[in-house]
Amino acid sequence: MNSMSVRALLVRGMLAGLIAGALALVVAYFLGESQVDAAIALEEAHSHDHGGGEELVSRTMQATGGLATGVLVFGVAVGGIAALVFCYALGRIGDFGPRATAALVAGAALLTVYVVPFLKYPANPPAVGNPDTIGKRTTLFFLMVALSVLLAVAAVIIGKRLAPRLGNWNASIAAVAGFVVLIGLAYAFLPSFDEVGKDFPATLLWEFRLSTLAVQATLWSTFGIVFGYFTERLLTPAARATAPQAAGAVS
Repeated sequence: MNSMSVRALLVRGMLAGLIAGALALVVAYFLGESQVDAAIALEEAHSHDHGGGEELVSRTMQATGGLATGVLVFGVAVGGIAALVFCYALGRIGDFGPRATAALVAGAALLTVYVVPFLKYPANPPAVGNPDTIGKRTTLFFLMVALSVLLAVAAVIIGKRLAPRLGNWNASIAAVAGFVVLIGLAYAFLPSFDEVGKDFPATLLWEFRLSTLAVQATLWSTFGIVFGYFTERLLTPAARATAPQAAGAVS
């Protein structure tokens, strides 16, 4: 793949990430912000410090402009990174076309970057978690992300090397099993945190965590669909030829 194709795919990946981020923003606003507001209300109700300082950023700005900026910038950034991963993966992970490869990259990203770390260190709303451990918890979360990604890459490499001897199906099963076992060991040996207060509603915590999962699922599924469409139009001659013919038929 030449540099012009990589550049074109990078631009399309960032655009697809922006579109995916916009849809994820809608989900985050309508599903997640109500849970955040409820958690903040609980935190304020239990706080004994009623003379706090002035807010640097209002809650309204956090829930609108701040949320939009964070989600959209994140979408563009991960879209660009995923596009570069796609450039490397296309033709190297199996006999998959551009659209299928884009879907596999998006699904793998959702699994390794979010779901696997989430199962060990799930997201917490305001009023949950000890402020003294936030640095350690953040470090361990990103460590879990790194382990998940590296082990997934290793599983793909090992699966491809085992395929000539075991066959594609058996090699895939062996690679996935190895990934699950090593992730399980990481879950067992890395420290855990149980910092949810006894008076914090379990339903609110569950709904908040589900909403964060829904945001990520929306982001990556939309990216896979949109970027797959873009890549097929760019890289598949038949798809490029179909568009002008369809336009002529309509006119």
